[in-house]
Amino acid sequence: MNKTEWDLSALYKDEHELENFIEHVKIKALSFSKIYKNNLKNLTVLEFNECLSEYEIILQMLGRIMSYASLKFAQNSNNGAFYAKCQNIHTNCSEYLIFFELEFNKLNSEIQKLFIASSGKYGYFLKELIKEKPHQLSLNTESVLLKKEQTGADAFSRLFDEYFSDLKFTYENKKLSEEEILSLLHAQDRNTRKNATRAFTKELKKHQKLLSFIFNMIKRDLKTECEIRNYKSAEEQRHKDNKISQKSVDALIHTAENSFNLVQEYYDKKREILGFDKLYDYDRYAPLEDKEEIFEYEKSQEIVLGAFEAFSPIFAKIAKQAFEEGWIDVYPKSFKRSGAFSHSATVDTHPYVLLNHTNQRRDLFTLAHELGHTIHQYLSRNVGHLLSDTPLTTSETASVFAEMLVFDEMKKNADKKTKRAMLSSKLEDIFATLYRQVNFTTFERAVHAKNDELSLEEFNKTWMQESSKMFGKSVKLTDDYKIWWSYIPHFIHTPFYCYAYAYGQLLVLALFGLYKNNEMADFKQKYLESLSAGGSKSPKDLVAIFGFDIEDEKFWQIGIKEIKKLVEEFKEI
Repeated sequence: MNKTEWDLSALYKDEHELENFIEHVKIKALSFSKIYKNNLKNLTVLEFNECLSEYEIILQMLGRIMSYASLKFAQNSNNGAFYAKCQNIHTNCSEYLIFFELEFNKLNSEIQKLFIASSGKYGYFLKELIKEKPHQLSLNTESVLLKKEQTGADAFSRLFDEYFSDLKFTYENKKLSEEEILSLLHAQDRNTRKNATRAFTKELKKHQKLLSFIFNMIKRDLKTECEIRNYKSAEEQRHKDNKISQKSVDALIHTAENSFNLVQEYYDKKREILGFDKLYDYDRYAPLEDKEEIFEYEKSQEIVLGAFEAFSPIFAKIAKQAFEEGWIDVYPKSFKRSGAFSHSATVDTHPYVLLNHTNQRRDLFTLAHELGHTIHQYLSRNVGHLLSDTPLTTSETASVFAEMLVFDEMKKNADKKTKRAMLSSKLEDIFATLYRQVNFTTFERAVHAKNDELSLEEFNKTWMQESSKMFGKSVKLTDDYKIWWSYIPHFIHTPFYCYAYAYGQLLVLALFGLYKNNEMADFKQKYLESLSAGGSKSPKDLVAIFGFDIEDEKFWQIGIKEIKKLVEEFKEI
């Protein structure tokens, strides 16, 4: 029997086990500090490797505590106090560990080279650590910043989540969650879409003062962080975390912006099919079939498993485990976080997936997408905690690919009308993942470039300016749309996260083209190898496995060509 709620016992059987675990990790962290602090320079190669191993184990243990707390909070925002308690424990234990990276970067370069040469797979981690030296501060300063995290950006991020998970939107005398009201934008009836847009906007307007304040505080916190750590721009730290260069990000954005015409061609054709004089923002997701097929969760599971099995039994096996062993929390409920994610948890447990399944086709593809993440996270466990975390730029490699597998499999047996509707839906997904995320990134660039806090009018104006670049004259953006920047969680949780979606989308389209066109005989083997590498190689090196260079605009054009093919296929149908 497949489970529809998380079974968190893989992390802890109960709160008593958690409390015992916390006491154990406190002892380990304190002991680590006593043995190794101010002593790295005196260690032998063997002793350093033991130190590194212990460091990884403690970080993994702390990661398990925060995974449990984060999942409980995502499932029910009333668990905010419990989350804060665990976060405080995490901070206190982390204080005993922060000396390690600072001290390593102060070692003589010859000693560093010796330790790196003997550390095996962790050599990459240590080399990347050295790159952080220009942005590291004194131990005392780092300790203060660590303590302040809980009352800085993290606090505003928590406030945003708690606030939004509690919001209800009144539609036809019913109180709907964010997920439920936004799902109505995909309704067949135009008035339903229009009225749902107005209902969402009406409620959102009531909270603009708070939401703009939260965004301004996130902006200010990041600016302070950049000044303290000597980053040249608000996005530089994100690029370093993602292990990529500014050049490759700029190449991606430039390529995407130069192909906005594909978005406009598509929406012009969609307007023509729908028979409208104008296509408004609330029409963007209008379905092109009289009645959209219902995709109940069980049916979605079956389709996803079939597509995964056709590609790789390994994909199907991991997905089946997720269904059967309580890795997935499926349905919307009060106080549950909106959207969807796959949380990697720890390498000695397994990932957890959050969904808000509402039985629509897009929910099927969301399931495939998140399970792609899960497969990626599960395969990368073998490289260990320090190396398993995949940079955002390559974290979408399996998720978007998994969506494409399901799409391709379903399209094979679809009739003309269904195929047209599927192509429409897929293109809109691609536009949302690629072009809309580029819009989000250029919006963030404009917002963070301002020295002072932004007024609501400035947020709204900037949002409309960047959004209109993508749609041109093909979609009329209404006055309602101008405040829709305020519900995007990535602006709050992870500034400059969004381009990673675009990065992943074009990368996957290029890889999927290789796979479908049989241009690489050992593609599956290399693909699984790249997923299993996790964060143990740079994105540039991972993509090089397939013979591509991510800093070359010609590479990104490969993905654009795949989108163009889909647009042409849609127009022909």
